[in-house]
Amino acid sequence: MKPLIASFALLLGTASFAPAANAEQVCMVADEIKAALIDWYGERPVAAPSENKEQIWVSQETGTWTMIKMLADGNACVIAQGDDWLVNPDATEILAQLTN
Repeated sequence: MKPLIASFALLLGTASFAPAANAEQVCMVADEIKAALIDWYGERPVAAPSENKEQIWVSQETGTWTMIKMLADGNACVIAQGDDWLVNPDATEILAQLTN
């Protein structure tokens, strides 16, 4: 019985670390991340990058969206993502709200 309890405790302990792994930012070469957003998710940029080099990509078909931040070294990181993007919103206004 003790091995079963130990296995269960190990499983619970491992599961508690899973959310932290999901919270890590995904970063890669900017051209690769853009290609992945286009190829995998059908997303396109809705506006030019902001002053902070942040840009929102959206799929009008699926409603998914991704916000990326361009870095000076040529890489980009995903800083937010989600579903249920509103069709035809004022992208500049939404970008301003998300970056505040």
